[in-house]
Amino acid sequence: MITIYHNSRCSKSREGVCFLEESKNDFKVINYLENVPSKEELKELLKKLDISAIELVRKKESIWIENYKDKNLSEEQVIQAMVENPKLIERPIVVKGNKAVIARPTEKIKEIL
Repeated sequence: MITIYHNSRCSKSREGVCFLEESKNDFKVINYLENVPSKEELKELLKKLDISAIELVRKKESIWIENYKDKNLSEEQVIQAMVENPKLIERPIVVKGNKAVIARPTEKIKEIL
């Protein structure tokens, strides 16, 4: 099963959903702003993405700039910041099995289909 972590207000995220619909694959949509991933879920996503926590952060978000930008945060602290402020999570994230991609650009989804 394919899963997309989605924010309906984000055009790139909506493009990801459309791409999956057109691919004719079954998939599940998780609105991560309403169903915030736990620390454990974020760690699992990071493992599947093969990136560090800071690489998953939207560093242009005002929440990041105002509260975290100039701090030297540990991996755990960055993950906690994303749990507390899910808007900081880069989107969309598409997961299939043990692999995941940040679908920017949307064509990156092809890497895991």
